[in-house]
Formats: sequence, C-alpha cells, structure tokens
Amino acid sequence: MKYEYYPKGICPMKLEFDLDGDVVTNIVFTGGCNGNLKAISNLVDGWTVDEITSKLAGNTCGFKQTSCADQLSIALTKAKNGEL
Repeated sequence: MKYEYYPKGICPMKLEFDLDGDVVTNIVFTGGCNGNLKAISNLVDGWTVDEITSKLAGNTCGFKQTSCADQLSIALTKAKNGEL
C-alpha cells in the first residue's frame, strides 16, 4: 500500500513509501538533501519497519530535535500502526 507523510521539523516537504506487510519499498523524499536522501532510501529499501526504525529512530540533524531519518522512522511506525 502507498503512503504519504508530511514530515515536521525537516527540509523535505513530503515523504512517500510503499508498505507490503512489514516490508518498506519505494521511499521518496520531496525536497531536502537529494543525494543523501536517495542514499538512505536505497540502503533501507526492502527492510522491515522494525529494522529501519531500530537504526534510524532518534537521529538528529544539527541543532534540530529530529532528522530526515528520524521522520522516516516516525512515518513508518504510524503506517504500521494504522495511523496514516
């Protein structure tokens, strides 16, 4: 199933991904650091929600309380829990 999430506190304006059961694919960030976000998306493509969140949850960016990686983990957890 395709999901859209509008992250808070980071540069990208939108985050999209597919969730098939617990497996995450086709992650796309709109805006932000294009190269880095493509790298993150490619690295975790095919991982489960739990695998991704265990690695990325809580990461921060500079002085911010969150990061693109952290917002991805938040979006995936919300999707998994039926909150999106």
